[in-house]
Amino acid sequence: MDWPPSEALWLAVALVLIFEGLLPLVAPSTWRRVFSEMLKLQDGQLRFFGLVTLGSGLLLWWLLA
Repeated sequence: MDWPPSEALWLAVALVLIFEGLLPLVAPSTWRRVFSEMLKLQDGQLRFFGLVTLGSGLLLWWLLA
């Protein structure tokens, strides 16, 4: 399908929210454990995780576009 850019953006946001809600819905105790472990990470570790996530998303976008 060929959606206008603004509609595609909202669809992407909706997809992110769906995936973000899956783990707390299906396995709340696992989500709580993972979240508490993430709170223990140092700033540099979180930034690296963010960089890898951002880079992966950009690469996937570039491959699919």
